[in-house]
Amino acid sequence: MTVDVFRHAQPDTTITGRRTLAVFPGQGSQRPGMAAWITEYPAAAEVFRRADDILGLPLTQLCVDGTAEQLRATEVAQPAIVATSLALSAVRAQQGLSPAAVAGHSLGEFTALAVAGALDNDTVLRLVRRRGELMAEVSRRYDGAMSAVIGLAAAQVDALCAQVTSGVVGVANYNQPTQTVVSGAAAAVADLEDLARAAGAAKVVRLRVAGAFHSPLMAEIAEEFGTELDRSELQAPRIPLLSAVTADYVTDPTEIRALLRGQLLAPVRWVETVQRAAADGYDELVELGPGQVLTGFSRRIVPDVSSTAISTPEEQG
Repeated sequence: MTVDVFRHAQPDTTITGRRTLAVFPGQGSQRPGMAAWITEYPAAAEVFRRADDILGLPLTQLCVDGTAEQLRATEVAQPAIVATSLALSAVRAQQGLSPAAVAGHSLGEFTALAVAGALDNDTVLRLVRRRGELMAEVSRRYDGAMSAVIGLAAAQVDALCAQVTSGVVGVANYNQPTQTVVSGAAAAVADLEDLARAAGAAKVVRLRVAGAFHSPLMAEIAEEFGTELDRSELQAPRIPLLSAVTADYVTDPTEIRALLRGQLLAPVRWVETVQRAAADGYDELVELGPGQVLTGFSRRIVPDVSSTAISTPEEQG
């Protein structure tokens, strides 16, 4: 029997007076069984059925029964995460729980575009499948890495990156005030890790990812992915859409295309994005996707703003 976690969630502002920002996670949030419960809802099952058909992947099976190793591949992880987020959003929409605005972390920006009506679900799924394939290809050609630096201010991490001379390394994700992810050539990332520890970082964690995402090492696929974007029909979003590339609202389809191409190289400005949402009066953040990583970030960035994850029945009590 399906446990209806959605009854615990806050409806949109027309019902409660709250202004809800839906946020969507990126790569790394995937986990085994992440859609095992949500596919019991017909609206969610239809999202997965359609994803299976258009991508030629057993995405439903992977998101219900797939192993961690199967889900780790970039070209699988990206459509799997987006499909799970779209399925959760479809159930919420069916139950009248539509957000007032949307934002996504890296890959999650594609989900946000679909929920905002700027891209249709089919196009988004095709784009993230191709994005994952291209990122996997370039990652096989270069020895790249990513690492999370915890306990140092972002400005300190930026300064440490500038000291590395063994290769390219820079900030990939400004996740929370004292958690910053760096990305680049593996040797340069290793040198940055040593500098961070020497500077007093509480922890430095090498991430289990396939390559140096959000770094200049992704430059050679930006043009090819841009061609894919140019083939896609984009509309102006129907609800406010905050870009985590700029921490600002985006409405123009041409600008959206440029940001989606540029985000392959640019850092995710999640701290600024969440702060902007809070400053603009969004008083509830709801994470729709596997896990609750963004919820943890939000609670540290804006502790006075309600932050909730809709990912498993157990997490909703």
